Amino acid sequence: VDQVATGGFQVTTTLDLDYQEKVSKIVYDEVEKVRALKVGNGSLVALDPKNGQILAMVGSKDYFDEENSGNFNVAVDGLRQPGSSIKPITYAVALSRGLTASTMIMDVPASFTGGENGIPYQPVNYDGRFRGPISLREALGNSINIPAVKVLKFVGVENVVETTKALGTTTLNDPRRYGLSLTLGGGEVPLLQMVSAFGALANGGLKVTPTAILEIKDRQGNVKEFPFLSVAI
Repeated sequence: VDQVATGGFQVTTTLDLDYQEKVSKIVYDEVEKVRALKVGNGSLVALDPKNGQILAMVGSKDYFDEENSGNFNVAVDGLRQPGSSIKPITYAVALSRGLTASTMIMDVPASFTGGENGIPYQPVNYDGRFRGPISLREALGNSINIPAVKVLKFVGVENVVETTKALGTTTLNDPRRYGLSLTLGGGEVPLLQMVSAFGALANGGLKVTPTAILEIKDRQGNVKEFPFLSVAI
């Protein structure tokens, strides 16, 4: 601890300064656009799926905006519902169980037992429309809710939860808690973990650990190892 406080260190991070500056402005501008909707904060993570190196991370719109938890790193510590971004994982499980991108599914009004307080779960599409027969490819590409719920029903909530864990998430642990709403974002997960999971999909299924620090040297140029400081997040 004394070394950290008084010795001085050179820390090499994975961050790309140009990316960091650009995405910081993007987060700020996008949050400002929806301020009228009572959105006060935002976050963004970009990483290289080949090696897990974090190229840019914006934990909040403005670190000094205490009114909107600016000094809280939403990307790492914030548990947020991922919305439809979890649908590709549901479909990935379906593909591993024999369905194909051309498999047809009915996008029609549906009701599922086992909803909260015994009330049937009746998902709706974002535009209120029903498309009838639709391929899995089209359903995923257009983020249609009802087919995604039907696919989750087919593959099982437990299997999707296990796949998200295999892809690197640590907070989706109780299948009984989520039910079929899981595929519409009904569970909470940190942004960094969702980005890492997508990295595995982009990487042909190979999961890599998100990394933020490449090297730490003391003032004499010696590479240092700190047991309490992991280079991976």
